[in-house]
Amino acid sequence: MANSTAADRRKYWMLFLVFLVIFFLMLLFMNQWFWVAMPFMLTFLVMALGYM
Repeated sequence: MANSTAADRRKYWMLFLVFLVIFFLMLLFMNQWFWVAMPFMLTFLVMALGYM
């Protein structure tokens, strides 16, 4: 899906930011489980940048 529309990329940026917040909250309060949010955060970052 290399030719994603602007609406799709905006959605991916929003999802990346949501999972980034979840990642940092888990890192602060449940630091042994922070890695659970990491794959989602990184996947949506790659999709928002248009590399996937």
